[in-house]
Amino acid sequence: MLTLLEKLCNAFGPSGYEDEVRAIIIDEIKDYATSYRVDAVGNLIVFKKGRKVPSYKRLFSAHMDEVGFMITHIDKDGYACIDSVGGIDRRVVAGRRVIVGDKRVNGVIAAKPIHLQPAAERGICIPVEKSYIDVCTNSAEETEKLFGIGDLASFVPNFELFGDGRVKSKAIDDRFGCAVLADMIKTDLEYDTYFAFCICEETGCRGALGVAFSEKADFVCVVEATTAGDIHGAPKSQYGCIQGEGAVISFMDGGTVYDKELVRRVMTLAEENGIKAQLKNLAVGGNDAQAYQKVPCATKVLAVSAPARYIHSPAATAKISDLEDIRALLLFLANNEINIGGQTNA
Repeated sequence: MLTLLEKLCNAFGPSGYEDEVRAIIIDEIKDYATSYRVDAVGNLIVFKKGRKVPSYKRLFSAHMDEVGFMITHIDKDGYACIDSVGGIDRRVVAGRRVIVGDKRVNGVIAAKPIHLQPAAERGICIPVEKSYIDVCTNSAEETEKLFGIGDLASFVPNFELFGDGRVKSKAIDDRFGCAVLADMIKTDLEYDTYFAFCICEETGCRGALGVAFSEKADFVCVVEATTAGDIHGAPKSQYGCIQGEGAVISFMDGGTVYDKELVRRVMTLAEENGIKAQLKNLAVGGNDAQAYQKVPCATKVLAVSAPARYIHSPAATAKISDLEDIRALLLFLANNEINIGGQTNA
């Protein structure tokens, strides 16, 4: 799975530009899926026939897009003004290498050097919309031959094995989810299962909303990356989750209140089957689960996330053992009938 994860993380795919990511996934699963289709907005929806027909329709979901930047203006000297696509911490932007547009032009996000700043500007974090991309051209005309207003940029590919059993890369949120779902499709499953690879989670979950209405699943498991706060200077009460402690299960986040009995049931099943899992103890962030709850068919949702440090940056990190625990938990959920509420379970 790490080989596929590297390929996906290194792909270009800011919100609305998921084509490269989707093509990689299709190439990976096409010989294993029973059927697949791409809907009108670009979501990839896959059906995998299992050995049995389940008592409830189950769907596993991950999003293909990543945070990035949009070109908003090109000045007379060729510098490209930008704004953020998705939630990017402006503290991680200045000096970062990026690739821009269909031609994948190399550039760097620049700002006024500190030795040229007046005293009042020093120590102030520059907003993304006041930053610019320098591609070392000399005029607007030169830059416009490379890309234009409305084109998107992402951090440069930079996947690598890192530290004590970890990976480091841009776009771990949520190329990890895409990688593990693709891996599941390549296995023999006990029950018929649907999978969705969604667009535009980072800019409002509109891709998942379309899948929610078209598929009308009884149970949706959203596979994500979430903020691990086990870093220097953070109080333990604000960790949220910890790397090395396995899959992260949420009770609540910024967009969804999850069924507490379902959450507790999944935590118990994980423990009984030797799968490491932990509860997220902060109600922050959000994901596509909120979209799946907006259809009038009483969909039960669960979020299973990888604890990742520094998400939405060029150097997010995840622990490989956590990714393996998540894969094991998802396969258990796919291969068993669990009580999602009003259902009989094994």
